[in-house]
Amino acid sequence: MTKWHPDASALSRPVYLSLADQVQRAIAQGQLAVGDQLPTHRQLADELGISVQTVSRAYEELIRRGLISGETGRGTFIRAVQTEVDPPYIPQRTDEVIDLSILKPVCEPLHVEAMRGALVELAASLPPAVVLSFRPNTLFARHRATAVSWLRHCGVETGAANVTLTNGATAGMTIALMAAAPPGSTVVTEEVGHHTLLPLASYLGIKLRGVAIDEDGIRPDALDAACRDGTAKALFVMPNPINATATHMGEDRRREIARLAQRHNLSIVENDPLGPLLSERRPPLAALAPERTLYVTSFTKTVMPGLRTGYLVVPDRLLAAVTNRHLVTNWIATPIVAEIATRWVESGFAMEMVEWQRKALHRRHALAAEILKGIPHRSHAEGLHLWLPLGEGRPEATFVSHARHQGVALAPGSAFAIGPGTRPDALRVSIGSTTEAELHAGLRVIVNLLNSDPEPVLLAM
Repeated sequence: MTKWHPDASALSRPVYLSLADQVQRAIAQGQLAVGDQLPTHRQLADELGISVQTVSRAYEELIRRGLISGETGRGTFIRAVQTEVDPPYIPQRTDEVIDLSILKPVCEPLHVEAMRGALVELAASLPPAVVLSFRPNTLFARHRATAVSWLRHCGVETGAANVTLTNGATAGMTIALMAAAPPGSTVVTEEVGHHTLLPLASYLGIKLRGVAIDEDGIRPDALDAACRDGTAKALFVMPNPINATATHMGEDRRREIARLAQRHNLSIVENDPLGPLLSERRPPLAALAPERTLYVTSFTKTVMPGLRTGYLVVPDRLLAAVTNRHLVTNWIATPIVAEIATRWVESGFAMEMVEWQRKALHRRHALAAEILKGIPHRSHAEGLHLWLPLGEGRPEATFVSHARHQGVALAPGSAFAIGPGTRPDALRVSIGSTTEAELHAGLRVIVNLLNSDPEPVLLAM
């Protein structure tokens, strides 16, 4: 058992977080080492004069932070610091789990049949350049021209020379950030944002600064304040309801954000995997500030998960930077996948699939609204998920764990927090990742858990 003990006189409300913070500081200062055993919940509660439930919540928070682990029959121990970030979704789906943790469009057998048909057609009419060319400019001339027509559906007007084909939105945002923000620079973004942004920034040597949000997205006053010291070089933003909190930024707010980016000379990386899926199209930042915006979109969230290709629209001043960074990270988008996407755009089939997806999502959201009636949450009828705040007294980690024990996997809101001070205590619930029957059953589990007594909160100091 460790000789270190927390200071009862230094505890402040909420006590469980104050206690968790003391343990974290002790680890950082070397007072607690990997393998040290912490007192039992009862022992620590008696020592500090607080409730056992409060100690339990503190330990749950430390588990969420990856600092301790509990071993059945042995106790609670300081664990090795985790250097890699866990994804918000479960790594492998099994038949016993209703997976509402991973963000996917609605998929049915027709998607598989469509891809099979495309591959048969491609086998019969494969352009030699698709398998023989090394030169992106030569190979993708037709594809870029087709991309221009697709991007118009997204509200983006551009020329073929400003379009880079990518292997999906993740590749696009990586290239865009590398071009817009050199190592050591600061990128500002929503305080509840993209779950891959934190690890990506660390790999690229970029500093992230989370900016406060409200029901309309990133707050202009907070963005302005975050940029006043002059260190911010770029803004990464997701104004459409693919963002974790399912927020759909209004047009006035978009114009204000564009003006602030111009005032502070920020490059903008606008990540928009939904592309043309939203029937109510608000102008993208790429249309409001085209001279500084790198616009990212793809087909995986709107047409088919396996169609891993997309477009990155680049302003003239960053074309050379994007081209060079694309060459060293991907060299070229996968030609066969890009060829299928181009054919589907040219034939109109890609837009047919977008319209099919839109209708399927409307049905799913209507089902969710009926089941969650009276429970506060945010959603968009054409988004792939909903955002469900848990409220006071319901620790996120505990709720996610209880749901998992009942066969439902959920994405914790903390996985999308940018910065240590952000505590969403919410769930991101995927709408399209499973069948309608499983979605119904999974949402019923959530409702039943919400209607049960919450975990006991602080009973004593």
